[in-house]
Amino acid sequence: MLIDTHCHLDASEFDADRADVAQSAWDAGVRAIVVPGVMRANFTDVLALSQQHAHCAMALGIHPLFVDQSQPEDIQHLAQWLRANAEGKLPPGIQDESAVGKTPRIVAVGEIGLDFFVEGYDQAKQEFYFIEQLKLAREFDLPVLLHVRRSVDQVIKQVRRFGVKGIAHAYNGSLQQAEALIKLGFKLGFGGAMTWERALKLRSLARELPLEAIVLETDAPDIPPQWLGHHGRNSPDQLPKIAEVLAELRGVETAEIACATSKNALDILPFLSELYTPANVSH
Repeated sequence: MLIDTHCHLDASEFDADRADVAQSAWDAGVRAIVVPGVMRANFTDVLALSQQHAHCAMALGIHPLFVDQSQPEDIQHLAQWLRANAEGKLPPGIQDESAVGKTPRIVAVGEIGLDFFVEGYDQAKQEFYFIEQLKLAREFDLPVLLHVRRSVDQVIKQVRRFGVKGIAHAYNGSLQQAEALIKLGFKLGFGGAMTWERALKLRSLARELPLEAIVLETDAPDIPPQWLGHHGRNSPDQLPKIAEVLAELRGVETAEIACATSKNALDILPFLSELYTPANVSH
C-alpha cells in the first residue's frame, strides 16, 4: 500500500483523463491520494474528486501564491466548510453526489504556508492568510499541509506559536530545520525532486532523516521525477517508482518504505483511515 500525501488531481492538466489517472494510480498500488485545495474557487472541485473516487481525500486551504486572488472573507468560507465537516455534513448549498456512500472527510487544512521564492508577492498578505488558517487548523483540530519555499524559519515560528502538526510538503530545507519540524511533530514530504541524481542535498536528507518522519508524495502534475524529464506531466501512478528510489537511497526493501511511509501518513492524517473500509479497499 502507498499513500500520495500531495497530488493536485483537480488541476487542468488532468482534465482530459482524470478518471484514468485515478484508476492507474489505484492499479499501481496507491491506496490513497490527498488532493489539497489552493483557493476558494477550487474547493468544490476537490470535493467532487473525493465524492467520485473512493481513494481520493480532500484538504482545503488558500495557497500562498493565490492570496492575491483571495479575499479575507474566503477565510470565513473555509471556516464554514470546516465546521460542516466537523459535524459530518456537507457545506450549505453543496449537493451530495457521493459515489462512496458518505460525506467525504476533510483530512487537513492545506495547502497553506509561505513562499518567499517567487518575486512580487506580498509577504505580509501571505502571512495574514497563513496565520488565519493556522488558527482554523487549531480550532478544528486538523493537521496542516505546508507549502514552504525560502521561508522555513518563518513557518516554523508560526506553527510553533499555534501548536499545529502536519506535513511539510516537498521539503527542501536544511537538516537543522528538518530536525526542528520533526521535533514539532511534523512529517516531511519527499517526491519527484528526490529522484534527480544532482539533488545531492535532498537525497542526503532522504537517506539520513528518521524513516518515521518521511511521507511520500508526487505533487502531480508538478515536480516530475527524473525519468519523466523536466517538462513531463507527473501523476500519482509514479509513486511506486519514487518509493523504489527512496528504498535504494536508504538501502532497504521497497516494501519497508511503502509500509513505513503509509503508517506515517495515517499517523499524521488520522482521518485518512476512513478510506480503508472493506468497500473502499475492494474499490
